[in-house]
Amino acid sequence: MQRRTFTKRPVSEFKEKVLDLRRVTRVVAGGKRFRFRTTVVIGDEKGRVGVGVAKGLDVQSSIAKAKVEAKKDLLTIALKDGRTIPHEVSAKYSAARVIIKPAAEGNGLRAGGAVRSVLSLAGIKDASAKCLGRTPNKLTNAMATIEALKKLKAIRKK
Repeated sequence: MQRRTFTKRPVSEFKEKVLDLRRVTRVVAGGKRFRFRTTVVIGDEKGRVGVGVAKGLDVQSSIAKAKVEAKKDLLTIALKDGRTIPHEVSAKYSAARVIIKPAAEGNGLRAGGAVRSVLSLAGIKDASAKCLGRTPNKLTNAMATIEALKKLKAIRKK
């Protein structure tokens, strides 16, 4: 009897979170075609974060495609003291508006929904955030958060 040898998969440096999973439909002659659209956030909790959106015929393939898309658009942010952002920032994406404020050490991450997922995977531990737009869409809220993080200025090291 032959022994099988299993090779270990390389462990990814990124943590991932599926924000949104939707079934989308295209009407064609003869019926409907279903696909899945997935929104995934990946981050290393050390200042790098990305959001990816992709469609696939099944859930697993759409998640895998979204992870690849998120890795393509990684954003590196400078963390103040390794815990918070250096200054207040706000951004708008589609109908979503987000404002993110730095917080003192020990306050924790005060944010909800998609904004909280993006900030925590970016490694921000102390901040306060609010979604000002009236959209419940997790994709637009996550993209507005990414746009806000892009506006951060780098910290000057003394």
